[in-house]
Amino acid sequence: MRVDSPQLPPEPGPDAVVPLPVEGVLDLHTFPPRVVGDLVRDYLEACRARGVLEVRIIHGKGIGNLRRSVHALLARHPAVARFAEAGPHFGGAGATLVWLKPPAPPVG
Repeated sequence: MRVDSPQLPPEPGPDAVVPLPVEGVLDLHTFPPRVVGDLVRDYLEACRARGVLEVRIIHGKGIGNLRRSVHALLARHPAVARFAEAGPHFGGAGATLVWLKPPAPPVG
């Protein structure tokens, strides 16, 4: 998946793309699991590039597989300063809040 802005191949055409708004909230409910890893990485980078440093990722509660996958990705992502389960008014165990490191200033 290429990032100018994160994009999703919607059903049924796997090659079709739809722009995803970069506003600090990413709801993963409608995305197929095979794209979630790239999508989260791309979305975080797009947020960071736009100065959005607090992000809410909605993964749902379910049995926790998607939450664990998202948390594993966040733990390895170099731009993530920290992350935590959202409070009850922001999704509780069904969402994760992410704080990103600001981009490095341009050298020169």
